[in-house]
Amino acid sequence: MGIETSVANKKVKQVCELAKDKIPIPNSNLNPKTNTNGKGKRGRRRHHKKMVAVSPVQKLFNTCNEVFDSCSTGIIPSSDNIQKLKAVLDNFKPADVGLFPEMPHFQASVAGRTPVIRYLHLHECDKFSMGIFCLPPSGVIPLHNHPGMTVFSKLLFGTMHIKSYDWVADVPATKQTEVRLAKVKVNSKLTAPCNTSILYPTDGGNMHCFTAVTACAVLDVLGPPYSVPDGRHCQYYLDFPFANFSGTMVNLHKVLCNSKCLQKTK
Repeated sequence: MGIETSVANKKVKQVCELAKDKIPIPNSNLNPKTNTNGKGKRGRRRHHKKMVAVSPVQKLFNTCNEVFDSCSTGIIPSSDNIQKLKAVLDNFKPADVGLFPEMPHFQASVAGRTPVIRYLHLHECDKFSMGIFCLPPSGVIPLHNHPGMTVFSKLLFGTMHIKSYDWVADVPATKQTEVRLAKVKVNSKLTAPCNTSILYPTDGGNMHCFTAVTACAVLDVLGPPYSVPDGRHCQYYLDFPFANFSGTMVNLHKVLCNSKCLQKTK
């Protein structure tokens, strides 16, 4: 098959930002390495209490802050740091962010209506972003890329079909065309609880599409995040067969996307 980019207004899904009044948002000013005000045993006791009180979301933020500290476009964290962040995400639970499948956000859409995908923004800076996609049954996040990024995806609950691709060969940005040959990396279902999925700038299925089989919540960590000024803009694709190869090869064609596609609404 091949991947083609074209106007995809009928294929994309609207993404709305969830209210965060009950969600533990990380404190970006909290640095676990900072000294406490107290000294000696008293200071250590205070520091110990603070460490015990750290929420899972705060722990995730602290870990991301460390893992992506020296990363930039195309730079992959060290193997040790990747495993460190993966371990934190592998232990993440829906209750850690106050989500469960019975919430209204995950209810099936009325027949004939496009399922609405909601995005819960947790944090974003120039080094990384953290957020959760909430998909009702049949919700689809269309095929898109992650230029120069390392991405960690943790399925918190539900069953989701994932199809992902990598380019067959690297092409300089100045020579990229509208249609390029890609190979299928993953084409399967995941059911929570499961391990964290990781994709890399040029491997691991950098372009992927999510389809919710049941109500799903997916925690995504991107390092670095999307940034148009830095050349990391989200590009959408359509795929179609490539006749000269087996079913593992496709053409990917870049497409324009509805302005509401995968965007947070204010």
